[in-house]
Amino acid sequence: QVQLVESGGGLVQPGGSLRLSCTASGTINSINGMGWYRQGPGKQRELVAVVSSGGSANYADSVQGRTTISRNNANNTVFLQMTRLKPEDTAVYLCNAYIKRFRSSTYRDYWGQGTQVTVSS
Repeated sequence: QVQLVESGGGLVQPGGSLRLSCTASGTINSINGMGWYRQGPGKQRELVAVVSSGGSANYADSVQGRTTISRNNANNTVFLQMTRLKPEDTAVYLCNAYIKRFRSSTYRDYWGQGTQVTVSS
């Protein structure tokens, strides 16, 4: 089995910062891309940032310039560092990873349970 566990969410004031982390564990052969999505109240799920196995990152326009995604391949962990947070950043943040298990010939997407980020004064 494969499990993704997120942490680091919480209540933050506008202009503040936080760092989310997500660790993948289980019968993992390899991990390709890893990333973060979010879903705010009454909104569709949207991509926040993704990072390739080699460290190449891409960001949504809404977070570009104030967000950094990174990963540690040694422990299968991906991070999302956000600064200058805005109320519109409020959402459930979901970790995603494209993983191939030892007993599988293909990659598939796995998802964490999500961590709540609330930006409010």
